[in-house]
Amino acid sequence: MIQVPTRRRRDAPETRRQLIAAATHLMMRRGFSATTVDQICAEAGLTKGSFFHHFESKEAIGLAAMAAFAEMGMGLYAEAWDGPDVDPLEKLHRLLDVMSDLARQHGELLTCMVGMLSQELALSNATVRQAGEGHMQAWVGAVAGLLTEAKRLHPPRVGFDPDAVAWMLYSTWQGSMLVGKTRQRPETVIENLRQMRTYLDGLFESPVKSKSKQSKRA
Repeated sequence: MIQVPTRRRRDAPETRRQLIAAATHLMMRRGFSATTVDQICAEAGLTKGSFFHHFESKEAIGLAAMAAFAEMGMGLYAEAWDGPDVDPLEKLHRLLDVMSDLARQHGELLTCMVGMLSQELALSNATVRQAGEGHMQAWVGAVAGLLTEAKRLHPPRVGFDPDAVAWMLYSTWQGSMLVGKTRQRPETVIENLRQMRTYLDGLFESPVKSKSKQSKRA
């Protein structure tokens, strides 16, 4: 049995991480189709041999980049909805704060890898489309769960489907990034998130008095 050198085993995860980071950086700026394997290797400072040791194709690393980006994003959003004793509406307010902070930090460069690759490839690549839908569903499912909890605690002003509202919020988030870049007005994202907050509060007779950062700024 051939023994793989310890250093090689130890460096393999880091090599994979470097390749995914390079692919993410390039694809978020150029798109999937305009990014080549050679460019990814050059960006990562690695050989094509290293690339094909970890990924069988550009599609494979694109899917890995989507998954890594989605995992990172869900980690950031978890800061908002963690906490068993926090009112679900307060968690939703906190979620909008996290999203607003991302918009402020990244400005016109704010981009979602999941949304961008899905938009580019959904009609031509079923594998990417299904992966994108799965990542989107994870966000929508978490937000729909918070809306369902909120309906139990706060009398709704109007009847609404938590899943449908969550998809609408996600669509607004993704669409705002596109519109903000197209109009060269990154503040569009923050303005739309403010409208989302007003809409959410309007669903309930007595919305919770939010302790979120955005409410304190208002």
